Amino acid sequence: MKTIIFSCVIAMAMAAPQFVEPIAILSQSSQMDGANFRYNYETQDGTAVDTVGSEGVNGGSNIEGSYRFTAPSGELIEVRYIANENGAQYSSPILPQQVQPIHPVPEHALELIRIAEELRSQGVQWDNQGFRI
Repeated sequence: MKTIIFSCVIAMAMAAPQFVEPIAILSQSSQMDGANFRYNYETQDGTAVDTVGSEGVNGGSNIEGSYRFTAPSGELIEVRYIANENGAQYSSPILPQQVQPIHPVPEHALELIRIAEELRSQGVQWDNQGFRI
């Protein structure tokens, strides 16, 4: 019985949250002016955020900014972003880059695509088996 109680006490001690050293905030500011805003902060460990927002088309929001942090490897990572009516675009050396195709599209394939687009613009339709309707 004592062994079970002792085991439970040990398990609870191991499951208890571990103390984490607090990280100091070196600077922080926030400004709002209607739909426009600016927010930034920087911490002692190198983490930083800088964001600017403004009203976009049809009442939407346009946001542009960056954030940086230190990776477990010790490398300082920075990501820049823009989010607006065209979607979100991120840029950073750590993000995968778009790969160009190894082989260009053959001319005959481009010609077939052009013909198909021309026929579609004339109202031609095909069924799900590729036959013209």
